[in-house]
Amino acid sequence: MISASLSFPLPGAQTLLIDADDTLWENNIYFERAIAGFISYLDHRVHTAKEVREHLNRVEAATILSHGYGLQSFSRSLIVCFEELSGAPVTPDNCRRIESFAQAIADQEIELLPKVASTLAELSTRHRLILVTKGNYEEQTGKLRRSNLEPHFSAVEVLPEKHHDAYLSLAAHHGCEARTTWMIGNSPKSDINPALRAGLNAIFIPHDFTWILEHEAIAPAPDGQRLLELAAFADLGLHF
Repeated sequence: MISASLSFPLPGAQTLLIDADDTLWENNIYFERAIAGFISYLDHRVHTAKEVREHLNRVEAATILSHGYGLQSFSRSLIVCFEELSGAPVTPDNCRRIESFAQAIADQEIELLPKVASTLAELSTRHRLILVTKGNYEEQTGKLRRSNLEPHFSAVEVLPEKHHDAYLSLAAHHGCEARTTWMIGNSPKSDINPALRAGLNAIFIPHDFTWILEHEAIAPAPDGQRLLELAAFADLGLHF
């Protein structure tokens, strides 16, 4: 995936657009725990756990289209899934129990991935760092404040969705020069492929528990653009 023409470290200041969830800190593992708890609570007598999860994935995809990302959307998806699979209205007790799975995520302490803080501190002395995430604005900025990473970023963008047009608009707004701008993240669907389609460079840092709705085959970098895969966030310091 590394372009043969690359030489590192790259000379001159670069603009690094950096994803948040599962790039800077753990996120999806807490959703996975909540979903496991929900499936156990539903305790469906016909559908297997795998079938319940597949149904929830479909419900989540539909909920996101109408209500966006975030814990409220997630909680709504759990309630809809419970109602559809149980075949009965959700009682107030059911609702409180289901909402507790989402609340457990909200109560979770921020757990930075290895060497993120020190790597950001180093990179910010040489390059412009912009946090680029998606989801609920209050939730995402709240996590950033609790992470104590905010001082390393010159700007923060919380987008409703990360797609081709969003990256074009962001690059224009911040005056990003395509050849020296890199989108860094763990999601092929939201971080890598749309950034490449928008003419930017990209760096893929895989996470073992990337959300299934973010899975997608990574497209090759178009001519004149660069795509790099790193094993860990700390490896950025070797290249920038």
